[in-house]
Amino acid sequence: MPIIISNNVILSDDEVEISAVRAQGAGGQNVNKVATAIHLRFNIISSSLPYFYKERLLAKSDGRITADGVVVIKAQQYRSQLKNREDAVTRLVELIQSVTVTLKRRRPTRPGRASKEKRLQGKNNRSRVKKMRGKVHEE
Repeated sequence: MPIIISNNVILSDDEVEISAVRAQGAGGQNVNKVATAIHLRFNIISSSLPYFYKERLLAKSDGRITADGVVVIKAQQYRSQLKNREDAVTRLVELIQSVTVTLKRRRPTRPGRASKEKRLQGKNNRSRVKKMRGKVHEE
């Protein structure tokens, strides 16, 4: 079944290598007998992704992307191999979609006159409170 990234981008099954391995950690006899964890490998460079997707994915500093440009995802959250497979594919799609979002450029702003006056008024009030804590001089 093809993996849908966006309306225009679809990955075929042969671009993604999925293999079942034994899961780590606690799980009783099931963990020793059944290979429920999934290793997903996706080669960015040889994929059919558009050029700017590849460029941004390779530039992304993500621990799941190797120096060779291969995405490695291990899914072992669920006890079912099918659920782990779906989880791994979902995480791959989210990783690829994360590079398509362009963040809005921040325009530096300056505080307005009212906010400056409010800040100074607050400082003034605090100063008066602290002065009132001093010793009382009787005449």
